[in-house]
Amino acid sequence: MSSLNAEVQLAEFITSFKLGSVEPAVQHEAKRTLANLIAVSISASQHQTAAAIFNLIDEEGGNPRASVISKKSKANIYQAAFTNGYLAHLQDFDDTHFPTVLHPSAPVWPAILAVGQALNSSGAAVLEAGIIGLEIACRAAMSVHPWHYDMGWHITGTAGVFGAAAGSARLLGLSENETIQALGLAGTQSAGIRETFGTAGKPMHAGHAAASGANSALLIKKGFSGPTTIFSGRRGWWTVYSPNGHDSEKLTGRLGEDWELLKNGLKPYANGVVSHPIQDAVIRLREENQLAAEDVISIDLWVNSLVFELMNRPTPMTGLDGKFSFQHCAAAALIDGAGTDEQFTDQRVLDEKIVNIRKLVTASINTEYDEDQAKATITTKQGRVYTVEVEHATGSPANPLSDIDLEKKYQRLTKILLGSSRSHKLYTSLLALDEIPNINELMELCEELI
Repeated sequence: MSSLNAEVQLAEFITSFKLGSVEPAVQHEAKRTLANLIAVSISASQHQTAAAIFNLIDEEGGNPRASVISKKSKANIYQAAFTNGYLAHLQDFDDTHFPTVLHPSAPVWPAILAVGQALNSSGAAVLEAGIIGLEIACRAAMSVHPWHYDMGWHITGTAGVFGAAAGSARLLGLSENETIQALGLAGTQSAGIRETFGTAGKPMHAGHAAASGANSALLIKKGFSGPTTIFSGRRGWWTVYSPNGHDSEKLTGRLGEDWELLKNGLKPYANGVVSHPIQDAVIRLREENQLAAEDVISIDLWVNSLVFELMNRPTPMTGLDGKFSFQHCAAAALIDGAGTDEQFTDQRVLDEKIVNIRKLVTASINTEYDEDQAKATITTKQGRVYTVEVEHATGSPANPLSDIDLEKKYQRLTKILLGSSRSHKLYTSLLALDEIPNINELMELCEELI
């Protein structure tokens, strides 16, 4: 298999993979990512930018084949995949693959769910496709890490499209050659730049990737054709999108044996993941020492270099902008002891108390720290100095969100909007995904909130 080009190896894996061949831990983690995605999407559906997409769907119309989360009426496959992908990433409360900082679920699951609904696929088939799509997205990201991201590409959009196409191709029953072409069509639609961070343009990348991946597979199914060397070609994705380097072995090596999916983490905080160890540290100091914000004179941080690259915004002006301000994340952690989406509203970002604490936050780079490490020192007016170091942030693969904590997060985000009974039914259905005869049964529980 290793003598074949990358595209053929991927297609062989996508078309031959069997759910029963993978260990329970991989299946369980895939279900956890879906439960997390549904919860954060339901919560995000209340954001004002979501209404703009819903209104556009109503105006444009389309063949109603798939559910749009929180919306009573269905939409066409492209609309559903785009919208649900957008919602999944809007709050930055989804999942993160380490070390690439790819958010795999937002571009992958919405594509698979939309195609699966149109096909009346079983939950087992959807789970199978989900595992394939998540793994391919993570491996595409790994193959260009760190060169691609360092250029300014948003890897969730650019690599995620391959996972969306892979999972959709599997559900549609494409042949190996057709699957290669679907990946090729997806790759030429790979898009997203990091200049959009802190705006609605960032989650749009996930929606675009989901819709483009699904549409690529659907087009091939209808007889369309696509390129066959999207990765390995002279002007392929690796060469054009990562000219400073790539590693083909990271894409195809031990495919189906070693699982990048198990290096994925579910977020406890609704903001950029590299600030999570900061929030862990500040919240721990706050709780253990009963610190009051008005007594604090400085918050000094030591962080990974990506914190400055991605999240150095001392004066955010909107909630979305605040999600990429380590200063705001630290201030909210001290004042509220939390980092849910409530800490990232426009009003909260402009709150005078928060603004004043942000001014007290400083940081330095520790070149030996990984993305999930940080140290914080808080000094008070009374002259007391408190310090803590976080080795692995909550939600990282080395310190994962437990099943109990995931359920608490899910309930917090869905119970009010769905009602207690429907929320519980949906959660148990998500964790028993492989036992559901028709995925429409599950997705219809996500429609029209109370």
